[in-house]
Amino acid sequence: MLQQVMTAPGKIEFHEIPVPEIKPNEVLVKIIKIGVCGSDIHVYHGEHPFTSYPVTQGHEVSGEVVKTGGEVTGLAEGQKVTIQPQVVCGECYPCRHGKYNLCEELKVMGFQTTGMASHYFAVDAAKVTPLPEEMSFDEGAMIEPLAVAVHAVKRAGDVKGAKIAVLGAGPIGILVAQTAKGLGAESVMITDVSDLRLEKAKECGVDFCVNTRNKDFGEAMLQNFGPDKADVIYDCAGNNITMGQAVKYARKGSTIILVAVFADLGQIDLAVLNDHELDLNTSMMYRNEDYLDAIRLVNEKKVVLEPLISQHFAFQDYLKAYQYIDENRESTMKVIINVQE
Repeated sequence: MLQQVMTAPGKIEFHEIPVPEIKPNEVLVKIIKIGVCGSDIHVYHGEHPFTSYPVTQGHEVSGEVVKTGGEVTGLAEGQKVTIQPQVVCGECYPCRHGKYNLCEELKVMGFQTTGMASHYFAVDAAKVTPLPEEMSFDEGAMIEPLAVAVHAVKRAGDVKGAKIAVLGAGPIGILVAQTAKGLGAESVMITDVSDLRLEKAKECGVDFCVNTRNKDFGEAMLQNFGPDKADVIYDCAGNNITMGQAVKYARKGSTIILVAVFADLGQIDLAVLNDHELDLNTSMMYRNEDYLDAIRLVNEKKVVLEPLISQHFAFQDYLKAYQYIDENRESTMKVIINVQE
């Protein structure tokens, strides 16, 4: 089989290796689709602080079970699946208390350990999540980023009836906005400085789509939510401008949740944060229940994924996919790699 290997920033090779043998507790999955994530692009540019080379990428996938180990139950050959890419120790305090997404020794496939960008992948059956037969492989490859959004939204607790603001209309921002609505939010506003991205958010059913290049964030909150503003603000852009907007205009006593990864050290007005008794919270990846909720939301048509798919590339055109993303940063949402032709 072929396996993708990024040997250095900007350099991708394909190595022919044997199809892996599985252990009794493992499953062999035929990888069908791989989604390209913003973090993959950081690796491509040599800007990911926790990834070294060579590395096989691929952590947003869908595929089909082709073989199961003798100890595996609940999975069968031919079953459509996705894979959760976290590798955890199971022994540290977070792991022992069900918060394995915060494992002290956390590794993620495609970054600190071998990813799934290959024709076949052997994996612990506990990391394999079945997908509904009616779900497309494209959608299946997007359950991972949707699980990120689900976990983030749930960090605010129950959002039923809430008014939600989302800063940043990239793929995660639009998924957070859809998830909030899908979990019962009364109304959702999303902001960005790109009309193209905001049009995509509108296509996905977001209530209010605001370009903050033209309209003040505080004014938009008052216009769309009234004097009580938003109950929760999610920062899915992760920069000093958006976090500054969130802190400045949040209703006193409300919640801000940082979903995006800050590229630099943040400069935040902690005096206002303190004076307004704002809860500043964060979100890190997901757990199994978030995958299950993500699948349910798609199944119930409360979240739509297809409009977010910008382009497909063949497996051996991995490098072209990255080049396409670089050349079309503003208009590109999700690029999918077709592993099996």
